[in-house]
Amino acid sequence: MTNDIFLRALKREPVPRVPVWLMRQAGRYLPEYRATRERAGSFLALAQTPELACEVTLQPLQRFDLDAAILFSDILTIPDAFGLGLHFVDGEGPRFERRIESVADVDALPSAAVTDKLRYVADAVSLIRNELHGKVPLIGFSGAPWTLFCYMLEGGGSDHYRRAKRFLLDFSGASHRLLGKLADAVTEYLIMQAQAGAQALMLFDSWAGLLAHSHFQEFSQRYLDIICKALKAHPDTRNVPLIVFAKGANTHLENLSRMGCDALGLDWCVHLGEARARTEGRIALQGNLDPNVLYCNPDTIRAEVALVMEQAGPEPGHIFNMGHGMNPDMPLENAGLVVDTVHSYSIAQRARLGLA
Repeated sequence: MTNDIFLRALKREPVPRVPVWLMRQAGRYLPEYRATRERAGSFLALAQTPELACEVTLQPLQRFDLDAAILFSDILTIPDAFGLGLHFVDGEGPRFERRIESVADVDALPSAAVTDKLRYVADAVSLIRNELHGKVPLIGFSGAPWTLFCYMLEGGGSDHYRRAKRFLLDFSGASHRLLGKLADAVTEYLIMQAQAGAQALMLFDSWAGLLAHSHFQEFSQRYLDIICKALKAHPDTRNVPLIVFAKGANTHLENLSRMGCDALGLDWCVHLGEARARTEGRIALQGNLDPNVLYCNPDTIRAEVALVMEQAGPEPGHIFNMGHGMNPDMPLENAGLVVDTVHSYSIAQRARLGLA
């Protein structure tokens, strides 16, 4: 492989510079993405056509010196495989034709049949690996059970998640059954991606921060732990690095770092040095620039990137990323500035400390 520093950093091995990639690096802030999306006719057609998914996965690598590619897909593929009817409404985002409204709805869910219904994702992974020609590693991903649960109960995004939280607490037994079904489907899905060629895997628990402390442990971390252990026990995924990103769950870093995953993704609300100390070097850390920094002027961007780098320190096991994804209106030149600054600053940082 031409550039493997992302995989080496996940193993907490020394690297010549800090690797960097950006969540949602393939997306609407890129004019070439918008052109491909227009050709596809819809977001779903884009995501479900392996050749087009491959095209948009590779687009940011043609602009920026990124150290990893991430599969272009959506975290809601698994609820769609359960038959809820995923579609996208312009200006509103993802919606489901049906949502879970009762215990009976949970128990009546058909099998997700991931390897059949989501075969187009595996096909995209295989195609992307082939087209990358070993330039950088490819990351596969899935939404985590609690986040998928929220969408399935709400029928889409929400400002308050009232339906999901009420169901979680009023019908905890059915909630655990649904979360268990989701954990099994996510595990199968990630194994399928690894078998198709993904070289690292990532779990996105985007709504982890919605849960009270005890509820997080019972309804989110419990299932993250199940997935981690299942992947590390499977012959096709035991050696594939796994990143867990539980956004807003910074009070749980100690326990999350003991699940057996290889790295934790961090949002911008925790100091990276503190996170290193609390996780005691057990795990690599990914993050954690506030995405809104990309709206700032170049000097501010450079200063904020440097601040993250100094907080992380020069020790092995840091992958630079933002604390959440790229927004459609972010200036694309600022994404390039972040990538270039990470590389140049980390090289200078190592030279300054005699580590080059």
